[in-house]
Amino acid sequence: MAEEGAVRLHARYPARIRVDDEVELETVAERDAVDLFALTDRNREYLRRWLPWVDSTRSVADTRAFIERSREQVRREQGFQCAIRFRGELVGVIGFVYVDQVNGRAEIGYWISEAAQGRGVMTRACGALVHFAIESLGLNRVEIRADIDNRRSRAIPERLGFFQEAVLREAAITNGRYIDLAMYALLRRSWGHPTGEGPAKPLGGEGAVPPRKE
Repeated sequence: MAEEGAVRLHARYPARIRVDDEVELETVAERDAVDLFALTDRNREYLRRWLPWVDSTRSVADTRAFIERSREQVRREQGFQCAIRFRGELVGVIGFVYVDQVNGRAEIGYWISEAAQGRGVMTRACGALVHFAIESLGLNRVEIRADIDNRRSRAIPERLGFFQEAVLREAAITNGRYIDLAMYALLRRSWGHPTGEGPAKPLGGEGAVPPRKE
């Protein structure tokens, strides 16, 4: 899914990944700071329920600091962060929380604007990044963690065939309270199979995606 021949951000990482005719991932850059902050600010109440960094992102300078941290992440060869563009419009961010080449694993994190929900944008973007992690980086394991109550976020790995391995109790703080995280993982040997590793186990209650009726 990586666009062959595109200008590369790094020897290991592309500057752009074309997902399909509607969705494209482009590594965040200084030029994105104003628009990315504006998107965050417009969605502040929606995002802050799930994401701990929203309240500390109060200005364009804060978003620029995030972009600089993402550039440092690239320099350390520990992943990258991408702007998600849907039909050319910035709608969210997706990237690697970390890349561990030694142990062949990575974690993906993401967020999307409220208005862009329900169009399959994040599922497509996440699928492209999983493909890149496995096929281009040669990783064996990709993880995704989500607030146990965030059914929309949990639906992404479930649709992509990830397996829910655990509920991490009080593993993060959001809005001053400890929250449980659902931890999903997908292994190389299961990528590309129609049902991945089987249905995600609803360890923390019902799964986000209803089971298919045979």
